[in-house]
Order: sequence, then structure tokens, then C-alpha cells
Amino acid sequence: MKHFKVLGLMSGTSLDGLDMAYCHFCEENGQWKFSIKNTSEINYSDEMREHLKNAIHLSEEQHALLHKDYGIWLGQQTKNFLEELGEDVDFIASHGHTSHHRPVDGVTFQLGDGQLLANTSGKQVVCDFRTKDVSLKGQGAPLVPIGDKLLFHEYDFCLNLGGISNISFDKNGERIAYDIGLANMPLNYITHKMGLPYDNNGKLARSGKLDHNLFTKLNSLEYYQLPHPKSTGYEWFTSEITPLIKAAKIPNEDLLHTFIHHNCEQIAISVHQYKNKSKSNSKLLVTGGGALNQFFMDTLLTKLGSSIEVTIPNKTLVAYKEALVFALMGVLRLEGKNNVLKSVTGATSDSCSGEVFFPEVT
Repeated sequence: MKHFKVLGLMSGTSLDGLDMAYCHFCEENGQWKFSIKNTSEINYSDEMREHLKNAIHLSEEQHALLHKDYGIWLGQQTKNFLEELGEDVDFIASHGHTSHHRPVDGVTFQLGDGQLLANTSGKQVVCDFRTKDVSLKGQGAPLVPIGDKLLFHEYDFCLNLGGISNISFDKNGERIAYDIGLANMPLNYITHKMGLPYDNNGKLARSGKLDHNLFTKLNSLEYYQLPHPKSTGYEWFTSEITPLIKAAKIPNEDLLHTFIHHNCEQIAISVHQYKNKSKSNSKLLVTGGGALNQFFMDTLLTKLGSSIEVTIPNKTLVAYKEALVFALMGVLRLEGKNNVLKSVTGATSDSCSGEVFFPEVT
């Protein structure tokens, strides 16, 4: 039985910071088992957050420089983390930070130079998990469903609430997954304007009221009518969502309240559309930062109804599931096993994706 010790890195669209999860994996009788041994979240400085947020607008030269600088920064963070733990790893699996994602144009880019990450950390690195799938005409996203399939198969649905919301489930023996739409991205955008990092437990949102005009406009967005496979990201948010926020002359509390109701409305539509009608109850696993927002969860439970059994796991898994899955994807890549599913992304084939880098000897 093979054992793997991996450090998984994740930086999401919500721009909270870098998530690091030190994980152990083993495969026994065709079943993958895992444990998360240690974790750390490194908050971005205001300067780093602005660099990453505005990366899409940088010149080619400036973008290349940020790619290198961020790779070195990732290497420094991982080196510090492992030294503090006194642990060694077989390799690092890094998602990077998505600066461009336009799969219809064949474009996706994850910041964080893999060679410089390997050189700085002194560890083997697996990264850039999206590019190969996009080259195979896929969306390059979502990627987490391979982890849902292999690690969390006891649930009918796996929902992740990061910057955006995505869902995965089995249908006719195939894993289906797609980005539903919004989650924390608009909430964080609004609270940052208020000088707050986030809305603690959704208290501000709970104090607001529903703006029916904005609610209707959000639910009418074209993206929600598109069939899966589909994925979205920061470009969609800046082009379609921020103009609606700016045009809505309502209190910030009402904005937060309305966005949570909108998010939950779209999630409930997706879940009920694909719920197995022959089962009285379906199990839904919820992870990501949104799972820690009590008003978000209360609203979601109401919208879903009693036929959906919602599980919010321990806080470590809630916060670090994506880093865990990218660690697993790194294992699958080095084992030569498929880690991106065409049934999820719409690619012409499944693929074993990820670029591998070894520290250069100087």
C-alpha cells in the first residue's frame, strides 16, 4: 500500500489568502483514504491582494513579473510552514491563483511560477492543473469533483461556497459538476467597500432586507440559462455583477441580504433539478467559506427544504477541502492516473493534468 505526504496549496477567487493543507493519502482496495494533518491560512497583504485582483489588467511584462514574484512568495510560505512543523513532504501540489480564465478562447492562467516555487521551497512541485484540459476543448474547471468522487462519494451532492459556488454529483454513472454562480465574491466586494474583511456570520446581511428589483435582475442573468459544462470567474463578476451593485442605490446591508438570497435561490434550483426523485432524502455536503456564514446557511436550508439533508463538516474540512483535493490531484498526476474528468469539463477526453517541476541545483 502506497502512502503519500503532500502539501496542497489553494488560492481562490475570494482573495482571502493562501490555504495550505499538509495531507496524508493512501489507496486501499481501490478506495482512497486521507487525513489532514496540519493547516495554515496566510492572509494576503493589501498590496498582494490588489496585485492579484488586478492581474487581469496587467501588461504582458508586468503579468510575467507577478507570476515569478508570486511563485517565489509561495515557495517562501511553504518553506516556512514545513520548517515550523518539522515535517517533510513528498511534493507540493499548487493550484496557483487564477488571473485569466476564458476557456471559450482557449485561455486560462494560474499565477505562481512552478519552477520558482520548487527552487524556493526545495521541494518537487506539481501545478498548472487547468491548461491541459482547456487544450482538450474543456472548461478547465471545476477541478474539485475528482476529489468529491474519490473522497466523498457517500454524499449525493458536494457544494463548495468559495468566491463562486460550484456543485458536483453523479448522474448515470458519470460525475457532473459546474459553477452554479456566485457565493462569497459579491459579499466580500461589498464588505471591503465598508472597510471590513467579511460579514461575520452574516450578521450585516441578516439585518438587511430583500431588494426585489436587484433580486430579479440577478436571477435573470444569462449565465444561469447556460447548460453545463460551464464555469465562471472574476471576468464575469466584473462585467456582469459589479455594474448591478453600483447601479443599486440601496444600503450595503440590503445588498448583502439580497445577494445571499440570490445565491441560495440558484443553488436550490440546481440541487432540485438533479435530485434523484426516487429517493426521499438526498445528502448534501457543504464546504468553503460560505459554510461558516450562519445567515447564508439558514437561508440555504430554507430554500432547499426538508428533502435535502445538509451536512457541514468540521471547520478544517470546510476551509481546506480545496487544498486537500489539489493535493490528491498531485498524487494522481504522479501516479499517471486521470485527475480531470471530461464529464465535468466538457473536454474531448479525461486527462492526467499538471506540470511537474524539480528544484534546480545551483
